[in-house]
Parts: sequence; structure tokens; C-alpha cells
Amino acid sequence: MKRVVITGAGTINALGREVPATLEAMREGRCGIGPLEFRDVERLSIRIGGQVKGYDPVTAFNRQQLALYDRFTQFALIAARQAIEQSGLEFSNGLADGSGVVLGTSGGGLTTQDENYRSVYEEGKNRVHPFVVPKLMNNAAASHVSMEFNLRGPSFTVATACASSNHAMGLAYQMVRSGGCPVMVTGGTESMLCFGGVKAWEGLRVMSRDACRPFSANRNGMVQGEGAGVYVFEEYEHARARGAEILAEVAGFAMTSDAADIVMPSKQGAARAIAGALRDAGIDRSEVGYINAHGTGTAANDKTECAAVADVMGSQADRLLISSTKSMHGHCIGGTGAVELLACLMALREGVIAPTINYEEPDPECALDVVPNEARQADVSVVLSNAFAFGGLNAVLALRRI
Repeated sequence: MKRVVITGAGTINALGREVPATLEAMREGRCGIGPLEFRDVERLSIRIGGQVKGYDPVTAFNRQQLALYDRFTQFALIAARQAIEQSGLEFSNGLADGSGVVLGTSGGGLTTQDENYRSVYEEGKNRVHPFVVPKLMNNAAASHVSMEFNLRGPSFTVATACASSNHAMGLAYQMVRSGGCPVMVTGGTESMLCFGGVKAWEGLRVMSRDACRPFSANRNGMVQGEGAGVYVFEEYEHARARGAEILAEVAGFAMTSDAADIVMPSKQGAARAIAGALRDAGIDRSEVGYINAHGTGTAANDKTECAAVADVMGSQADRLLISSTKSMHGHCIGGTGAVELLACLMALREGVIAPTINYEEPDPECALDVVPNEARQADVSVVLSNAFAFGGLNAVLALRRI
């Protein structure tokens, strides 16, 4: 089996338009959640989110491109450009033939759907743009990334709700590790912050009206965000031969299904995924210094996740650091694991643990060190990134400093 490393990273999210700005915000414990700004927001009861404010797509794309690119595709391309530029790779000949794209998303082109449903049903128009289908399809972002960078190998999209990007990155890891692909561009992207997207989530009654407070006893729900995180996963010897800067090693991955309930999480399913990632990486639980939690700010998720971590980590749970950066950038749904992986890279490379902000009251059922409110210095060499989705779908990545 091949070793797999990360040689490029890119992002756009509510905390920043690139990786350095995002990591600076995480170090400072800055909140990117605020009032939502889009059409008909006054008709919503939930009016906050981790929105990318002041974003003007014409600064990154021309008019012909924007006719084809939903907001979620735009975010993926912006993040991919950053990641591939950092990697220093150019895809041609055999490298192009063997390299591909795996991205996660849940809603796909939901903004395009929302705009066109309004056009047809509310405004009574009888036609929509001929590019609506290629603009809204879930694989649009992966396809456009493959086209822009000449990635002619396996390219596809994974849609597993809130675990989409962790599943995508895990599959990319397995493809490189198996020797099937020397390089994979991977991560996730999402933009569900539109009237229809938020209105649908309101119906679940799991949304907070004021703040995301993971693990705090007074939490009152999740807050949606948007954005993308994209990475270059590369075979270790290939990266070393060309003198690439290596950000971290992807050491293990596991995915499980609760097979229990469509919305309520299972401690057993989450625990099996955490334990499976450690087993796949050949890592003892005592080596893990930090876990980036799924940490949505809902009682069901927070308590279940903490119980699963405690079960797997045993006596090591008392010395473990765990935090949820969703408190800062919101829950980016299908793109969330990819944005959150940046906190894992920061922990490994800088020894800075991103905080769980808005933490106000200890919860005895979440009695772990959740790094409340302020970032912390810690020397960690192994980290985990958790993602647990509706449908009982769990995906956990293990990363190692190299």
C-alpha cells in the first residue's frame, strides 16, 4: 500500500477567502456567523448563518462561466485553484490520465434550484435557462474542476449529507493508497444559504436563532454555513521525488452506517468509525492528541459524539483535546468536513488547537476538554476528523504529522 500525503489546500468560507485568513480566524476564535443577506430572508424564522459576505463572483469568473457555475461550483473552483497552485502540480500526459477529482456535496446546485423554482412558480415564467440542469447537478463542481485542471482520471461526487466531504476525501485516500491514482483532488463544497435551503432546515426544528454553542449546556441548535475546502492528495514517493512541501500524511480512514434511524445518531456507529480509522492507520489511541468534532450544537449530536469518543479513547479521553469549529464558520453540510480539516492541519503544523467558541455552561454529558472559547498551544502528532450524517452515515479521517 502507498503512503498518502497532502500537498495543497484551499478554501473559501465565512472565516476567510483562503487558508491563511481562515487559520488566523480560527486562532483568534473569531465568529463568521451573522445576519443572512439574500432575497426573502424576512420570511424566515432563522436569519443567521455562516455566509461568505461581500463575495462577488465576477472577480473570479467571466460571464460565460457564470452561466454554468452555481455558487457551490464557484466555491469549489476557487478552493481548487488555491490547492493546486500550492501543490505546484501541472496535469499533463500520464499524470493527467491517472489523476482525478472526488468532491462531496449534499445540496449541489440548490441556489440554482431555488432561483428557478421561484421563476416558474412565483413569477409564472414558462421557460428556464437551458443550462439549469448542468448548473444544478451534484457532479457539476467535480466536473468543472476536472475540466479546468485537465484531470482525466476518476472524477465523481459523493453525497452523504453532512459526511459527504469526509467520505469523498476517504475515497480519494483509498484510491491513492491502492496505487490506482498518483494524485487526487478532493474535499467538499456547499452553498445552501438561500430562501428554500434555510426554509427546509427550519422544518427540522434543529436550528439556532442566535448562535452555535457546541457542547455547552445551553446550546439550542445548529447554524448553517457555506463554503468549500479542497486538497491535493498525493502518493508520498511521487511528492518527495518532486520536492513538494508536505502538509500532513493521511494515515487512515473508516466509514460505518448506524443502520438505525434517519436522523437520530447512534453512539455505536460513531464509535465503530472512530475505532476503524485508528485501526486502518495502525495508530494506538494514546497517540491521538486532537479530534476535530462533528460538534453541531444539537443535544443529540453533541452527547452522542462525546459518548462515542469516550468509549473508544477510554482512559485517554481525559487528556484528549476536542473542539468544534462549526461554532465559528457554521455547519457547511456536505462541505463541512473539508473546511474543518484545516483545523487539523493547523494542529499538526502549528501546534494550535482551534477553540469551541460560544461555550458558556459545562454539560456533564460532554465532559471532555472541548478547548472552550480560546485557542490552545499543544504538541500533537496525530489527529482525527469526525463527520456523522443524517441517515446514520459516519466517516472519520486520521492524519499524522510528517
